[in-house]
Amino acid sequence: MKVTEHDVAYVADLANLELSESERARMLKDLNSILEYIDRLNELDTSQTEPMAQTSDRYGAGGAKSGPARFAYAMREDVPGGLRPSLPRAEALRNAPQTDGTFFQVPKVIER
Repeated sequence: MKVTEHDVAYVADLANLELSESERARMLKDLNSILEYIDRLNELDTSQTEPMAQTSDRYGAGGAKSGPARFAYAMREDVPGGLRPSLPRAEALRNAPQTDGTFFQVPKVIER
């Protein structure tokens, strides 16, 4: 599979990026280079290679646990919003560059 100039232009448009001609050319070259390297890696026989350890095992979850129990160390108690005080509106808006007193005011960033 090869990335085409059309693909680069399409993805840049989706990301709302304006790329110069040289940036598009460099992106096309880089993406195709990455795909070629992945193709080379896919040619390797990894049938005798043990899978790498998952990062969650590093934090005490252990290999004996499976499913959601593996991530118990990362969970916190679910507290309904009404039982925990939230930041007062005046304090939240205090450092805002622009506000109407109730909401943050931000510039429009999507012009399509």
